[in-house]
Amino acid sequence: MSDAFVAVLMGSDSDLPLMQATLSTLKSLGVNYEVKITSAHRTPAATHAYVKDAEARGCQVFIAAAGLAAHLAGTVAGLTLKPVIGVPIDAGPLQGMDSLLSTVQMPGGIPVACVAVGKAGAKNAAYLAAQMLGLSDAGVAERLAAERQANADAVIAKDKALQADLA
Repeated sequence: MSDAFVAVLMGSDSDLPLMQATLSTLKSLGVNYEVKITSAHRTPAATHAYVKDAEARGCQVFIAAAGLAAHLAGTVAGLTLKPVIGVPIDAGPLQGMDSLLSTVQMPGGIPVACVAVGKAGAKNAAYLAAQMLGLSDAGVAERLAAERQANADAVIAKDKALQADLA
């Protein structure tokens, strides 16, 4: 395992229960990560300082989760050339639609990869970050391949059981 890591940023501590899916997936894949609560609006200077510091220490991918206006991923993307994955949180009166739109509608030249709203997105952000790291870390790539195979094997086993029950 290298010194490379994924930085998981959240706009609020209320995002942590949802983002546990990200953290547990990264952990299961053996990907180093750290977690930071920082706000694009309430703590812009601290957000800027953290992104620059994390990048200097070896952060290779940033995952930024936020609800409502959800500018955290865009703010991070404006501060780094490292990949940024935005996770729209399914909160507020629009249940994540506002978060989705503000995460995905970035201006040309400042990309943010946007995953699904909610828990599936939180999980997929971890998988996408691991795939990015796997481009240069064979161990991560092997663990991803093994997990994909295990998932496929589980589906095949369930189908065989169903077919046996129907026979």
